[in-house]
Amino acid sequence: MELLSVNIEKLKDQFVKSYSGKSHIHEILPSTKTDFLPIDEKHLKSLHEFLDSNPIYDNSYEVNLCGISCRIFEGDLNQFWIDSIKHDTSYAPFYPTWMLSAYFLAIKSKHLGFSELIDIGSGDGRIAFCGKIIGMNSYSIEIDENLTNLQNSIIKNTGVEFNTANQDATKINFEDMNLISPVFFIGGLPQNGEILAEYIVKNILTNSMLSNSSCFTLTGTIAKRKFDKNHNEYGWMLTINKFNLKNIYTVFLPTYWTMDQPFNTPYVFTKKSI
Repeated sequence: MELLSVNIEKLKDQFVKSYSGKSHIHEILPSTKTDFLPIDEKHLKSLHEFLDSNPIYDNSYEVNLCGISCRIFEGDLNQFWIDSIKHDTSYAPFYPTWMLSAYFLAIKSKHLGFSELIDIGSGDGRIAFCGKIIGMNSYSIEIDENLTNLQNSIIKNTGVEFNTANQDATKINFEDMNLISPVFFIGGLPQNGEILAEYIVKNILTNSMLSNSSCFTLTGTIAKRKFDKNHNEYGWMLTINKFNLKNIYTVFLPTYWTMDQPFNTPYVFTKKSI
């Protein structure tokens, strides 16, 4: 698992150094299973089908990176980004996690023992999609109707059926979902996702059946703002302390917003401290 995340970072670093195009957004997938990125062949086929079915991407080509054959996908995010910020209760614009990063997050969630994956502020649904292809019960919650329609189109084209909900996550009764051991992926960096994250955490922790079995994965940052006292836990220290959570695992992975940066995005898996 750790080798997989390290090599995903290496792949991104070499791509950034060699890329000379001007596309707004890029994705990289290995063309076949390799020792460098030992992704299950069926899973890898599904990842390719997701990007092939996603209208964000309009071009692809083959290159060699880190000694393996890879397929580069190029596209434009602007229209979906604009749509994602038009709602009054939208806490963060749509910025996609890298597809390989989404796959790793789903795999790690299953390895940590969680049975359901709930992606809140799910964008095009890639994390929920990855959860489904590895055998988890996946739920995607997205407030923007155009992004939800995009998810449903991808489901139709790929045949990978995860649960979608075009709703405000703060108005969902999670008790009705009959969850057992869920991991919640909560969209938004600390500076714009704190309100949503704290609502979801509080909602789940008040449920005695879920309070000890749930995991909350927070998207962190290593950027430090002047006068910010919330540096620890990658910007989530105040929330983690407020709800008596503990960091059970952190991984750094590429995201759309770190593709032109030397660093990657920390994903912080947290649980209630017993």
